[in-house]
Amino acid sequence: MVDVTALGARVASSAVAPLVRRLFVRDGPGAGLVDRPVRISALVSFRGEQRNVTPKDVDKIASELVRRALTSAGPGEEPVDAAEAAVVKDALARTLARLGEITVEDYEAVGLGPERFARELGAGVPLAPYGLGEGGTLLYERLLHTASLHILNFLTQRSTYVARQLTVQTQQLSRLVQAVDVLLERLPSQSAEDAGFEERYADHVAARYGTLTIYGLDAGTREWPLDTAYLSLEATRPQHGRQRPAGAGQLRVSAEQVLAGHDQVFLRGVAGSGKTTLVQWLAVTAAGRVYDHGLTHLIGRVPFVLPMRRIVRPGAELPLPGDFLRAVGAPVAGEQPPGWTERVLRARRGVLLIDGIDEIADDRRSAVRRWLRELVRTFPGNLWLVTSRPSAVPRDWLAAEGFHELDLAPMGRTEVDTFIRRWHRAAGAEEAVGEALRRSVRTTSELNRLATNPLMCGMLCALHRDRRGFLPQDRRSLYEAALTMLLERRDRERELHAPAGTALPYATQVQLLQKLAWWLIRNGRAEMDRSEALQIVGRALPALNLAGVDDEEVYAALLLRSGLLREPAEGRVDFLHRTFQDYLGSRLAVQEMDFDLLVDHADRDEWEDVILLALAHARPKEAEHMLRRLTEPGTPRGSLLAAAGLRYAAEVEPGVRERVEEGLAAHVPPADLAAAREVARAGGDLVLGMLPGPAGIDERTAYMTVQTAIEVGSEAALHFLRRFRDHPSEDVQRALAAAWDRFDRARYAREILAHLSYQSYLMVTTPEDLRMLGALGGWQRLMIHGSYRVEDLTALIVPDRLTHLALDAPHPVEGLSWLSAFPRLSSVYVGTDVDGSVAGQVPAWVAEFETPSSAERSHLGE
Repeated sequence: MVDVTALGARVASSAVAPLVRRLFVRDGPGAGLVDRPVRISALVSFRGEQRNVTPKDVDKIASELVRRALTSAGPGEEPVDAAEAAVVKDALARTLARLGEITVEDYEAVGLGPERFARELGAGVPLAPYGLGEGGTLLYERLLHTASLHILNFLTQRSTYVARQLTVQTQQLSRLVQAVDVLLERLPSQSAEDAGFEERYADHVAARYGTLTIYGLDAGTREWPLDTAYLSLEATRPQHGRQRPAGAGQLRVSAEQVLAGHDQVFLRGVAGSGKTTLVQWLAVTAAGRVYDHGLTHLIGRVPFVLPMRRIVRPGAELPLPGDFLRAVGAPVAGEQPPGWTERVLRARRGVLLIDGIDEIADDRRSAVRRWLRELVRTFPGNLWLVTSRPSAVPRDWLAAEGFHELDLAPMGRTEVDTFIRRWHRAAGAEEAVGEALRRSVRTTSELNRLATNPLMCGMLCALHRDRRGFLPQDRRSLYEAALTMLLERRDRERELHAPAGTALPYATQVQLLQKLAWWLIRNGRAEMDRSEALQIVGRALPALNLAGVDDEEVYAALLLRSGLLREPAEGRVDFLHRTFQDYLGSRLAVQEMDFDLLVDHADRDEWEDVILLALAHARPKEAEHMLRRLTEPGTPRGSLLAAAGLRYAAEVEPGVRERVEEGLAAHVPPADLAAAREVARAGGDLVLGMLPGPAGIDERTAYMTVQTAIEVGSEAALHFLRRFRDHPSEDVQRALAAAWDRFDRARYAREILAHLSYQSYLMVTTPEDLRMLGALGGWQRLMIHGSYRVEDLTALIVPDRLTHLALDAPHPVEGLSWLSAFPRLSSVYVGTDVDGSVAGQVPAWVAEFETPSSAERSHLGE
């Protein structure tokens, strides 16, 4: 029998090329003048209103390819019988039909090459349902490869391709030249010793920080490559001056761009929000030798990752620059040339990433601030990113040192959907399982409230798959289920039925982990010495039913088997994530009846989750005692913490509940945006019943009321907001428009956006967003966030409706020339400065064109 892998090559090009050409439309008159990228789906001949090839013809083309391949095999050499050949034809036809669905542009497809392009086509066509045997699968793959080769050849011969590809190459070359210029300017003259060490250090950074531990993936896939796992989030800061179009609201920037505009940034984010992941991504990107990522501020830089929990030790001084690598336990520290770190910082090439101010004790934070102040003043011109939980330190804590504050935004619906898809792909789970979870998160208010950061999304994904779609509906149950999966079932899932070392029962593991967690919380520590952990374990052993084992064996079992502990450095131990530490510590606090100790720390941000989770574990009388104690001082923090605790307590006596609700009502409506966020976070849906309606209130009260409901973000909140959609205040209308991404976008467009009389700026991130707005008759003011395809904008934006447009940047190939498609456009804002040639592409009828520099000059009155 003939070798199937050779069949594709034996089908003559003269036979394949005409078949491939039938899949695409012919170039029309003037096609050679079109210099923009073309999406392949726009070229196929079997889609659209004027198609000259029907989907049935695609079947005929696939059938002909199979027939000619089998004919070329010769009599008696056919690798498959007639029945399987028909199935190969069906699979091939379905795959070729994906030409009308994929979003790849022509020059991108050619860049992929035939092998990768064939995989791109085949990615959406699972072969399992077709039941192909080995011979049929090989025949399908070879014919798809052959067809892909001829498809790419056809694309390169189109009249528009050569000129456009030259344009693309010119743009790429321009970016590369710019990157090299930056690199040459930034890199000093180095000794061979410094240059050699710097290269080895870059390799170390890539290896150490180039993977993420994604919660819930099995042992073989828990380490996820950073370049595929990284999910771009957003940071927000208040608008300053006119560096954004009027009415665009709070400034949002991609988190990885936070150091592009400012050398010194203080970034706040809740537990699990992705702060440490961002630190890793910046470190790996800065250390990499790739210069076409567009982040010129990172080119030629040297990253230093400085986790506070590692470098702040009891009784020890904070490290000087020369000791940075040794302080974080870098294996290459001993190879470091004397004075190398100082030379890097003197040359203004450092990226210093200080992670986790909240993870050190209060009494050390002032010392850390002094340490940062001295370093910044001694080594100016470097990039600095400092991260913390939101309330660990006051606002403007580092303002005197020149740091600009930003907040890491919660994941929006788009980011949650993306995370769920990537998690299930990495886990090898079926696409339908991920889709079911996405539907549940969108339609269930409790799950929607939980899925706000990568950690919680990972837990939801793992438990949804593990429990076959049945998910806990509150935080306590979610963490309990996660612990069960990690501690009791982890070895079984990894096929470790008889793991090496001491086997600890589930209840014993939990009890010991609780003791470690509660010790860390009480002492304000994020990690402990190994000797301290051994003492805690040793003291607990006599009360445990563990015969014949010592503290070393039990500690080793916890470290190796639980998946919750780790040794970040030799002789040090901490929890994989602070969230698990808080949950376990709260359990023991309730068991030990330390309720007054918990409440006495209610003013400390790092105790907030511990207190809330303790309320979830407490019995009714214990929870009521805590709630009364929280409300006694009458402070805003105590009242709001008690209100948040109502959702955690299983049973609360009506009198206590009424007292808590009265305390919450005293803060409604809130006085400012920060208070609105706190009230919404504390009260949830409960606060909606306390907010006033639109009648009889002034504009500011209406605005703060709407902002509070937006922060609640539930189905009930959306129903509440409908009452304000006709409110005459422009501020209220702007707030409603800006909240589009906080709810189900399609439903929000129908129920809120369609009724707004003032069309303020809307942020658009996908073509689907534009389709929704098109169904409303278009929108006047649009903010296009992220990269975009020009043909999407010109095809989906209603041209006679658009008057104001904001972009992050010009298109890398077409600049701004495509704006001529919008005759009523009067104002354009571009979030990056552009040269004169690009600015000259803006149509003459646009009255206002601004970039960050021109907007700032206008604000200063120049």
